[in-house]
Amino acid sequence: MSSVEQHRKEAPNSVNCYIITVSDTRTIDTDKSGQLIETLLEESGYHVAGRTIVKDDYDDIRELIHICAADNAIEAVLLTGGTGIAPRDSTYEAVESLLDKTMPGFGEIFRYLSFAEDIGTAAILSRAVAGTIGSTAVFSMPGSTGAVKLALTRLIIPELRHVMREIYKSS
Repeated sequence: MSSVEQHRKEAPNSVNCYIITVSDTRTIDTDKSGQLIETLLEESGYHVAGRTIVKDDYDDIRELIHICAADNAIEAVLLTGGTGIAPRDSTYEAVESLLDKTMPGFGEIFRYLSFAEDIGTAAILSRAVAGTIGSTAVFSMPGSTGAVKLALTRLIIPELRHVMREIYKSS
Protein backbone atom coordinates (compact mmCIF):
# COMPACT_ATOMS: atom_id res chain seq x y z
CA MET A 1 0.00 0.00 0.00
CA SER A 2 1.38 3.40 -0.97
CA SER A 3 1.71 6.17 1.60
CA VAL A 4 -1.09 8.12 -0.11
CA GLU A 5 -3.39 5.09 0.13
CA GLN A 6 -2.41 4.64 3.78
CA HIS A 7 -3.10 8.32 4.51
CA ARG A 8 -6.51 8.12 2.85
CA LYS A 9 -7.30 5.02 4.92
CA GLU A 10 -6.42 6.98 8.09
CA ALA A 11 -8.48 10.03 7.06
CA PRO A 12 -11.70 11.05 8.80
CA ASN A 13 -14.98 9.69 7.43
CA SER A 14 -16.49 13.12 7.02
CA VAL A 15 -15.56 16.79 7.24
CA ASN A 16 -17.70 19.70 8.49
CA CYS A 17 -17.75 22.27 5.70
CA TYR A 18 -18.94 25.86 5.49
CA ILE A 19 -19.82 27.38 2.11
CA ILE A 20 -19.29 31.06 1.32
CA THR A 21 -20.51 32.60 -1.91
CA VAL A 22 -18.90 35.93 -2.71
CA SER A 23 -21.35 38.03 -4.71
CA ASP A 24 -22.86 41.48 -4.84
CA THR A 25 -26.00 40.21 -6.58
CA ARG A 26 -26.78 36.62 -5.55
CA THR A 27 -29.26 35.53 -2.91
CA ILE A 28 -29.55 32.08 -1.34
CA ASP A 29 -32.34 31.36 -3.83
CA THR A 30 -30.32 32.43 -6.90
CA ASP A 31 -26.95 31.08 -5.76
CA LYS A 32 -26.56 28.10 -8.11
CA SER A 33 -22.86 27.61 -7.38
CA GLY A 34 -23.30 27.56 -3.60
CA GLN A 35 -26.19 25.14 -3.96
CA LEU A 36 -24.08 22.91 -6.22
CA ILE A 37 -21.27 22.85 -3.67
CA GLU A 38 -23.75 21.87 -0.96
CA THR A 39 -25.28 19.12 -3.09
CA LEU A 40 -21.97 17.64 -4.22
CA LEU A 41 -20.53 17.67 -0.70
CA GLU A 42 -23.59 16.02 0.84
CA GLU A 43 -23.77 13.39 -1.93
CA SER A 44 -20.14 12.54 -1.12
CA GLY A 45 -20.72 12.10 2.60
CA TYR A 46 -19.50 15.49 3.79
CA HIS A 47 -21.46 17.57 6.29
CA VAL A 48 -22.46 21.14 5.42
CA ALA A 49 -22.37 23.15 8.65
CA GLY A 50 -23.68 26.28 6.96
CA ARG A 51 -23.88 28.39 3.85
CA THR A 52 -23.94 32.15 3.39
CA ILE A 53 -23.40 34.94 0.90
CA VAL A 54 -21.02 37.85 1.47
CA LYS A 55 -20.52 40.96 -0.63
CA ASP A 56 -17.33 41.12 -2.69
CA ASP A 57 -15.55 43.29 -0.15
CA TYR A 58 -12.03 42.48 1.06
CA ASP A 59 -12.68 43.24 4.74
CA ASP A 60 -16.07 41.49 4.84
CA ILE A 61 -14.64 38.35 3.21
CA ARG A 62 -11.66 38.28 5.60
CA GLU A 63 -13.90 38.76 8.65
CA LEU A 64 -16.21 35.90 7.66
CA ILE A 65 -13.33 33.52 6.90
CA HIS A 66 -11.70 34.46 10.23
CA ILE A 67 -14.96 33.70 12.09
CA CYS A 68 -15.30 30.34 10.33
CA ALA A 69 -11.68 29.38 10.99
CA ALA A 70 -12.10 30.19 14.69
CA ASP A 71 -15.19 27.95 14.95
CA ASN A 72 -14.21 24.44 16.10
CA ALA A 73 -17.33 23.03 14.42
CA ILE A 74 -16.05 24.10 10.97
CA GLU A 75 -13.15 22.11 9.52
CA ALA A 76 -13.17 23.37 5.93
CA VAL A 77 -14.32 26.57 4.26
CA LEU A 78 -15.22 26.52 0.57
CA LEU A 79 -15.60 29.85 -1.20
CA THR A 80 -16.98 30.51 -4.66
CA GLY A 81 -16.86 33.78 -6.56
CA GLY A 82 -14.80 36.93 -6.67
CA THR A 83 -11.64 35.20 -7.93
CA GLY A 84 -11.31 36.98 -11.27
CA ILE A 85 -9.21 39.97 -12.25
CA ALA A 86 -11.96 42.61 -12.40
CA PRO A 87 -11.32 45.60 -10.13
CA ARG A 88 -14.11 44.50 -7.74
CA ASP A 89 -12.81 40.89 -7.37
CA SER A 90 -11.13 40.65 -3.96
CA THR A 91 -11.60 37.06 -2.83
CA TYR A 92 -8.11 35.93 -3.80
CA GLU A 93 -6.45 38.75 -1.88
CA ALA A 94 -8.68 38.22 1.17
CA VAL A 95 -8.11 34.46 1.30
CA GLU A 96 -4.40 34.58 0.51
CA SER A 97 -3.78 37.19 3.23
CA LEU A 98 -5.14 34.82 5.91
CA LEU A 99 -3.49 31.54 4.92
CA ASP A 100 -0.87 30.04 7.23
CA LYS A 101 0.09 27.48 4.59
CA THR A 102 -0.76 27.47 0.91
CA MET A 103 -1.55 24.53 -1.35
CA PRO A 104 -0.30 25.90 -4.68
CA GLY A 105 -1.13 22.62 -6.40
CA PHE A 106 -4.84 23.30 -6.03
CA GLY A 107 -4.76 26.44 -8.16
CA GLU A 108 -2.21 25.01 -10.56
CA ILE A 109 -4.13 21.80 -11.22
CA PHE A 110 -7.47 23.61 -11.31
CA ARG A 111 -6.17 25.94 -14.02
CA TYR A 112 -4.65 23.00 -15.92
CA LEU A 113 -7.93 21.06 -15.84
CA SER A 114 -9.89 24.20 -16.78
CA PHE A 115 -7.58 24.74 -19.74
CA ALA A 116 -7.62 21.11 -20.89
CA GLU A 117 -11.27 20.24 -20.30
CA ASP A 118 -13.35 23.37 -20.28
CA ILE A 119 -12.37 26.94 -21.07
CA GLY A 120 -9.03 26.79 -22.87
CA THR A 121 -6.72 29.75 -22.52
CA ALA A 122 -9.26 31.72 -20.46
CA ALA A 123 -7.98 29.57 -17.57
CA ILE A 124 -5.18 32.11 -17.10
CA LEU A 125 -7.78 34.48 -15.62
CA SER A 126 -8.58 32.10 -12.75
CA ARG A 127 -7.15 32.85 -9.33
CA ALA A 128 -8.27 29.72 -7.49
CA VAL A 129 -6.35 29.31 -4.24
CA ALA A 130 -6.27 26.93 -1.28
CA GLY A 131 -4.45 26.45 1.99
CA THR A 132 -4.89 26.28 5.72
CA ILE A 133 -5.68 28.69 8.51
CA GLY A 134 -4.72 26.91 11.70
CA SER A 135 -6.53 23.57 11.50
CA THR A 136 -9.09 24.77 8.93
CA ALA A 137 -8.75 23.92 5.24
CA VAL A 138 -9.75 26.72 2.85
CA PHE A 139 -10.56 26.33 -0.85
CA SER A 140 -11.49 29.29 -3.05
CA MET A 141 -12.78 28.73 -6.57
CA PRO A 142 -14.42 30.77 -9.32
CA GLY A 143 -18.14 31.47 -9.21
CA SER A 144 -19.39 29.60 -12.28
CA THR A 145 -21.17 26.29 -11.81
CA GLY A 146 -18.76 24.72 -14.31
CA ALA A 147 -15.77 25.80 -12.22
CA VAL A 148 -17.43 24.60 -9.02
CA LYS A 149 -18.24 21.21 -10.50
CA LEU A 150 -14.69 20.81 -11.81
CA ALA A 151 -13.04 21.86 -8.53
CA LEU A 152 -15.32 19.75 -6.36
CA THR A 153 -15.43 16.55 -8.41
CA ARG A 154 -11.82 16.47 -9.58
CA LEU A 155 -9.91 17.99 -6.65
CA ILE A 156 -11.72 18.83 -3.42
CA ILE A 157 -14.02 15.84 -2.89
CA PRO A 158 -11.33 13.25 -3.71
CA GLU A 159 -8.74 14.87 -1.39
CA LEU A 160 -10.53 16.74 1.40
CA ARG A 161 -10.46 13.86 3.87
CA HIS A 162 -6.76 13.37 3.11
CA VAL A 163 -6.13 17.10 3.60
CA MET A 164 -7.83 16.93 6.99
CA ARG A 165 -5.82 13.86 7.98
CA GLU A 166 -2.64 15.82 7.30
CA ILE A 167 -3.88 18.83 9.25
CA TYR A 168 -4.94 16.69 12.23
CA LYS A 169 -1.69 14.73 12.17
CA SER A 170 0.33 17.91 12.57
CA SER A 171 -1.97 19.48 15.21
